Amino acid sequence: MQVDPRAPELVTEDFVAMLNASRMCVLVHDAATKNILWANPAACEMLEWSVAELRPLKANHMSSTARQYDRVIGRAWLQDAVEKGTNSIEWHYRSRTGRVIPTEAIAIRVELAQGPAVMVQFRDIEREQEIEQELRRTASYMDALAHRTSTIALMLDRDGLLRFATDTALKVIGADSGQPLGPLSGYGTLRLAGRPASWPEVLERADPVTTVQLALTGADEPVWLEGSLERLQETGGDALLMILHDVSGRVQADLRRERELQQENYLARYNAMGDMAMAIAHELGQPLAAAANFLGGAARHASGTAAEQVRFGIDSAVRQIDRASAIVAALRAFVGHLEHVRQVADLAEIVTECLYFVRLRADAAGVDVVVREPPGPVPVRCERVLTGQVVLNFCFNAIDEVAAFGPERREIVLTTRAEGGEGVLTVEDWGRGLPRDPFAESFTSKEHGSGIGLALSHRIITRQHGRIWAEPRDGAGSRFGFALPLAETPGT
Repeated sequence: MQVDPRAPELVTEDFVAMLNASRMCVLVHDAATKNILWANPAACEMLEWSVAELRPLKANHMSSTARQYDRVIGRAWLQDAVEKGTNSIEWHYRSRTGRVIPTEAIAIRVELAQGPAVMVQFRDIEREQEIEQELRRTASYMDALAHRTSTIALMLDRDGLLRFATDTALKVIGADSGQPLGPLSGYGTLRLAGRPASWPEVLERADPVTTVQLALTGADEPVWLEGSLERLQETGGDALLMILHDVSGRVQADLRRERELQQENYLARYNAMGDMAMAIAHELGQPLAAAANFLGGAARHASGTAAEQVRFGIDSAVRQIDRASAIVAALRAFVGHLEHVRQVADLAEIVTECLYFVRLRADAAGVDVVVREPPGPVPVRCERVLTGQVVLNFCFNAIDEVAAFGPERREIVLTTRAEGGEGVLTVEDWGRGLPRDPFAESFTSKEHGSGIGLALSHRIITRQHGRIWAEPRDGAGSRFGFALPLAETPGT
């Protein structure tokens, strides 16, 4: 540092003036006798003695009467500063009126013109100790509260770094108290009003407080937290307090209600489609029969050289009409009757009854249908026709899935068996597989699919106290299945 040669030099009186103006208390002791040589006004004001009154006093006159502030200890502390150059201590002084004053004191050896001395600088830390005790009490209260409630408390800085977390919070977010906590974004996704949000966006909304959600990503099961983020004004806005509560149960209940509503919508659409199918089947019956009669009459009146060709064409048309009539009749029989859930039916027979429709769809798509039948009956308690509808839905989806592949993959396998007290049916295909669980999300991955079939299947099976699932096959494709409780039969 360069000193301006034109600047006036400080003299002894200047340093005395600065010490007199300082709010830091200063006492000067003789290095040998430890007697007080001088005190600045701040020290005199705190101790309530003048300099002349302080000089003859000993440590026991101006220190706390507690044993740790005994005169011998005070002299040893000053002597240590004489020998080592500096020493610090927490010392309790006592004023003229008896007020005990906790201080933080530093003793420094200084060389004066009259010989070595010890300059003691000290300040009142009573208020600091009160604040520290209050903080300890507050921390104790927070720890007790955190142990006895589910409240999750986090302290963050403006950069989103976690500075403190209660024990409850550490357990929920999966953090180690012995390691740096790091950014909040490392534990989950912040959300505002149900949508993902970045930390800067959340920070901007905290003016001074905002509602916030945190979806934790590290847990085995989804954990949803909700609460508030508040900017602490007394810290200059650099600290933020986040108070959260676990609302996973409520969120899961909301998701279940949303899912049930979605299923109800699907079922309403399916019922409307079923009514339309019944109406169409009813209305087509008579036109088909009339067309067959007209063609039969035309065939009897055919004559001439072209009669054979005409009769062949008419006979072919009649066969197609008969086939259409059979399909319409089977459709009406299938959707026109519902049995009670208490009925006991053989699951293997239900599958057999569905095979006509399955093979009709499979033949048109060039798909092979492999059926693995059980060694004996598989009696289950169910609505026979509705359970058959689930079998058809599974099979039709599998056929549509493999129809786009080569002949070596155009195969579906139906397996019926009794296992673990349940009647189980699975339908396997060698298609694209499952990008997601259709029973947990939108029920369909088809570009133009409505998802009605799987929604209906889920409702039918779960209402009959069964289980329904979808899973990827090893290698390729998927496996859809359901299980219904086996019914007791005579002799079992």
